[in-house]
Amino acid sequence: MRNCSFLLLPALLLAACTPKAGIDCTVAQAPGASIEVRRLDLNTYKVLDTLKTDASGRVRYSVEVKPGQPEFIYLFYKDTKIASLLLEAGDRVSVEADTLGSFTVQGSPQSVALQGNEQAYVRFQKAMDAAATPAELNRIYIDHYRANVRYILDHPTSLTVVPLFFEQLDEYSPVFSRYTDAILFRKALDTLKTVYPESRYVAALESETRRRENALQMQTLVDAAQVRGYPDLDMPDINGQRVALTSVPAKAILLHFWDSSDATHKMFNLDRLLPHWKRWHDKGFEIYAVDLNPDKSAWASVVKAQQLPWINVNDGRGWSSSSVVMYNVETVPASFLLVDGALSGASLAGENALEKELGRILK
Repeated sequence: MRNCSFLLLPALLLAACTPKAGIDCTVAQAPGASIEVRRLDLNTYKVLDTLKTDASGRVRYSVEVKPGQPEFIYLFYKDTKIASLLLEAGDRVSVEADTLGSFTVQGSPQSVALQGNEQAYVRFQKAMDAAATPAELNRIYIDHYRANVRYILDHPTSLTVVPLFFEQLDEYSPVFSRYTDAILFRKALDTLKTVYPESRYVAALESETRRRENALQMQTLVDAAQVRGYPDLDMPDINGQRVALTSVPAKAILLHFWDSSDATHKMFNLDRLLPHWKRWHDKGFEIYAVDLNPDKSAWASVVKAQQLPWINVNDGRGWSSSSVVMYNVETVPASFLLVDGALSGASLAGENALEKELGRILK
C-alpha cells in the first residue's frame, strides 16, 4: 500500500498544480439554466462542459489554461453567446450576464478589451445593414477597417487582435480583403510569435498569413505578367541566392518543372535536357528548372551529383509553391518555352518538338 500511495503522489501533485482560470458568472433571471462552456479551436468551438446555474442564476467553473497560452472561452445560453473571455493562467473573473447576450466582466483586462472589440463589430454590422447608399456603405466599412488597423498597431502583444483579422462582412467577404493586408498580418504575427510562441491562435494566424502572402505574391506576378507577357518567378538556387526568371539573359528559356525525388525525372535531365542545353546554350538557350520536392537538401544533392549546368531553383514549398498556380502545373515534368520575353505558344509535345523549335528560333 505504501508503494501504491507513493506512486500516486506525483500524479496528484501534478493534477493539483495544473494551471487554471476561474469563472464566476451570474446570469440574470436564469435560475436552473443550462450554460454551455465552449473554447475557440481555430475556426470552430469545442464544448468543454455544460453547467447548471443555482437558484440565484450563479455558476462557477475552472478551465485549464497553460502558462503563455491564453484561451478564448465563451459562455452560451441555448444558442446565444452571453459572454466572451480571453483568459490567462491564474485569472479569476466575475461575469454579470443576461440571456440576451449583454454582459460585463471584471478581473481580466484582456476579456474587457475583447468585449469592446466585439461590441464595435456588432455596431459595424448594424450600421452596414442600415446604410441606404453605396457611398454610406463604403464610408462605414472604411471607418471600421481603419479602426481595426489602429487597434492592431496599438496592441501588438495582445491576442485580442487575432479575432479582428478574421472578421467577415458576410460569409464570403472578409473585412481585411486587400492583398496588401498580408503586410499587416505578417507584422502582427512576428510580434505575437515572440510573446505566445505555442499559442494555437498564433498558429492559426500564421497559416492565414502565409496564405495571404502567397495571394499577394501571385497578384504581384499577375500584374507584372500583363506587362512582360508571362508571370515572373524569383526563387532561391542551391546557394540560397534568389534568381528571377526575368533576369535570365537568354533569347529562349525553357521553364521546366520537375521532382528531384523521381528517378525518371533525373533520367530525363541527363537523357533529354542536357543534350539540348549543350547544343544550344552558346546560341542563346537557358533552362530555368523549378524543383517541387520540398526536401531542399535532397534536391541540392541531386543537382550536384548530376552536375546540372543550368539554373536550378526550389522555394521548399513543394506543390504549395505559387509558381505551380501561376503556370497551372498539374503534373510533372512540365515545360514552358519563353522566347524574347514572351510565353511561346509552340507545342513541346513529342520527342523532337523542343529540338525543332530551338532550331527555328536560334538558327
